[in-house]
Amino acid sequence: MHNVLPESYVLYHTEGCHLCELAAALLNAAEVPFTAIDICDDEALAERYGVCIPVVKAADERCLFWPFDATQLQEFLGA
Repeated sequence: MHNVLPESYVLYHTEGCHLCELAAALLNAAEVPFTAIDICDDEALAERYGVCIPVVKAADERCLFWPFDATQLQEFLGA
């Protein structure tokens, strides 16, 4: 189980995923605190998100699935 601060977000990704790099860049540009978790390190995560990554998950369990842009990210963040 991964511990995530309530005010932070999780980016589910995997190494070598170009779309995941784009999602991380959007989060960084928006100055969003996030923890990157490689789904390949956890079989359950790989099974759940394997065909969906990148996925941003909020502390309240809401998920934003790719594709998304900066505007959609801001809406998801509640900005």
